[in-house]
Amino acid sequence: MTERKPPGVSFESWVDKQISDAKDRGEFTDLPGFGKPLPDDEAPYDELWWIKGKMHKEGMAVLPPALALRKEAEDALEKAYGAPSETVVRRIIEEINEKIIRMLRMPPPGPPLGRKPYDVEEVLRDWRLRRA
Repeated sequence: MTERKPPGVSFESWVDKQISDAKDRGEFTDLPGFGKPLPDDEAPYDELWWIKGKMHKEGMAVLPPALALRKEAEDALEKAYGAPSETVVRRIIEEINEKIIRMLRMPPPGPPLGRKPYDVEEVLRDWRLRRA
């Protein structure tokens, strides 16, 4: 769209013609974000909006270590309940327990972990009940 507006043509009609021509050429088909809501214009201005947007697109999250481990522990427990065998349940719970114990011994800065190691036999008992 490098051409200039011809003299004697109103700006609105010239822009409308440019848009109509672009539609005819198919330049508006398959645009990224088609059908998705626009970003929230009512939100307060945030200088780091582009960093947060990039992190969201990449699926990244920045949580304090204790909160990240809490989430990982919850996910591990759900994964254990869906495991196909007792051996897999034991491996999943023992791996997460090692991480929990390591964090309890050397807590990082931030909120407390608020978790204790899982009792493997109790998880196995629950696993067996869920499978029955």
